Amino acid sequence: MPDLARGKVEAWIRATAAGYGFMTGEMNYIFCSDERILEVNRQFLQHDYYTDIITFDYSTRSSVSGDIYISLDTVRTNAAQFGTTYGRELHRVIIHGLLHLTGQQDKTPETEAEMHRKEDFALRAFDI
Repeated sequence: MPDLARGKVEAWIRATAAGYGFMTGEMNYIFCSDERILEVNRQFLQHDYYTDIITFDYSTRSSVSGDIYISLDTVRTNAAQFGTTYGRELHRVIIHGLLHLTGQQDKTPETEAEMHRKEDFALRAFDI
């Protein structure tokens, strides 16, 4: 389990969701290794590659809910690759999963750029 200011992160997640018109329901963040996220990716998505995050969406029209798997190994690697801190990258990935639950996409270059803008906005609100 990563060292997070749990109360502050929970309030940040709730506030970010509210900014998109949602309440938060049951959200499970599962922090795991590269090997575990690869297993999940293969088993549920039939993808044979590592990733930093996999989001399973159980949201309703007014409430975001889901299981969010985060590979701490990949977060650490990405932080080094992108020249940022592990903590900032971890928070970016945490909010990335929430943004998916609010309906944000990142499958095209345009939607990916918009997702990054929204992540940056949320990170500034968190003051990280």
